Amino acid sequence: MIQSIDYWAIAAPLILALTSGLVLVLDVFLPNRAGVSRTVLGLVSLVGVLAALGVVVAQAVHGDELRTFCVPGDAASCSFVMDSFTEIFAGLTLVAGAVVVLLSMAELAGGRIPVGEWYFLLLATLTGAVLLPAARDLVMLVVALELVSLPVFALTALRRYDGRASEASLKLFVVSVVSTAVMLFGVSLLYGMTGAVHLDRLAAALRPTYSYSSTFYGGSAMLVQQAESTGAVLHNGSAVVTVGVVLVVAGFAFKVAAVPFHFWAGDVYEGAPVPVAALLSVISKAAGFAGLILVLSRALFSEAATWTPLVAIIAALTMTVGNVLALRQRHAVRMLAWSSVAQSGYILAPLAVHMDVVALMNAMTGPAAVISNPEAAPAATGSGASVISKSQAIELSGDVGMPWAVNASIAYLVFYAAMNLLAFAVVMLISRRHARNQLDDYRGLAYRSPGAAISLAFALICLAGLPPGLAGLFAKVVVFREIVAGGLGWLAIVMAVNTVIGLYYYLAWTARLFTPAPAGESRTVTEERGRTPVIIAIGAALLLTVAFSVVPQLVLGTLA
Repeated sequence: MIQSIDYWAIAAPLILALTSGLVLVLDVFLPNRAGVSRTVLGLVSLVGVLAALGVVVAQAVHGDELRTFCVPGDAASCSFVMDSFTEIFAGLTLVAGAVVVLLSMAELAGGRIPVGEWYFLLLATLTGAVLLPAARDLVMLVVALELVSLPVFALTALRRYDGRASEASLKLFVVSVVSTAVMLFGVSLLYGMTGAVHLDRLAAALRPTYSYSSTFYGGSAMLVQQAESTGAVLHNGSAVVTVGVVLVVAGFAFKVAAVPFHFWAGDVYEGAPVPVAALLSVISKAAGFAGLILVLSRALFSEAATWTPLVAIIAALTMTVGNVLALRQRHAVRMLAWSSVAQSGYILAPLAVHMDVVALMNAMTGPAAVISNPEAAPAATGSGASVISKSQAIELSGDVGMPWAVNASIAYLVFYAAMNLLAFAVVMLISRRHARNQLDDYRGLAYRSPGAAISLAFALICLAGLPPGLAGLFAKVVVFREIVAGGLGWLAIVMAVNTVIGLYYYLAWTARLFTPAPAGESRTVTEERGRTPVIIAIGAALLLTVAFSVVPQLVLGTLA
């Protein structure tokens, strides 16, 4: 049976894929005199990313949920779904992608990196990052995740005659292969137990069935409903399912650099070109979290008792280890790397919150814990109570239990992306003057480049969660409120302690910016090739960060 394809639904990733092919063709025919090829290919890539972003915005404004590549006869089971969740992650990816393209223009100005190959690989990664949040089956999830990861290996090592870049690429390759193997093993176990790859069918196969009895108390004219589990479909194979769930969570933990799968982050970020480090910190991380949220909230929600404690422990360890390691760093990119690990812990924390069975019933049937229903009262018995219904089946939707927790994680991720992109854009600018890129190189930056210093200071204050960097403060408050409301008081305490730890290294770096440089150091600003795109990237990221600080409802209202 031949399926029809909704090309409007897949327009954004299709534009990126076609642009990547166009870049390769143009690279063959364009002359390389006076940087013509480098400039044209950069502009073509930027236009392609912005065109894809325009499509996503148009789809969001239109408001329809778009589905394609569906199972014949079952419109609910589709491999590609363009809904609000997908649009948020796709928009985040493409905005970050535009900033990374601008940073790439500066990186490629040195002539040490083949331009066509760079933009092709970058666009391929963006294609995978846009496809991943739209994936609704396990096969497409894994393929999209690898499409995000594989080109980054080459991007990291594409700088010629750079031993650190080659070493970083090799480490990233080994870690990614291991994580993919672990995830595929978990996916194969889940498929073997359920016979399903689509997330909705996987959820249906794993979903326990519930029944409830309703008892009427005549004296008080109240109807009380009690839930009772009648067992899961796969109750005989629950151990295998549990192993599969743990392996899938571990595989995604590698992708987002969560503890104990974080050890690669510092060396890889430092050895990679700065635009690739920014890509890993924002785009790759967003793709990993999109996949993790999809699998947990839409396919494995019924196994929440297995993975929520695991996620809570990983979140606590990740934020703690990331912050402690960041305290010891003297290299700017390594500090941002371990800071990024800590931020992953904050993003993970709300995912450890889930609702209980009664709350799920309420979400599906209305407030059913106690319902006034005097008109339906049967004759009162001697005990004043009578059972009026039994064993009424309740079907739980795959993601009904986690909307607020998911939204808290997404909100933090969006705020974090803007702040981190701003920090990396300024680091890109300074790294072109100071190849070592040590924190001491930023001493006295306010006297040499006031705009860059103020921008970086604002990004660091936002990441610390201090006014006037209200974007970071709002992000932390949203997450903190969610985990407290979810009953995870111990995790809230861990997060509060780690927030204080983070203040030290963020503020220490900020203080360097306004401390006079050592005597004899030149305060003149030299002009470098490719400086203009970096300035534009800083301006765009700064505009977003300020907007999120002044009007946080741009994010919070969208997710409400």
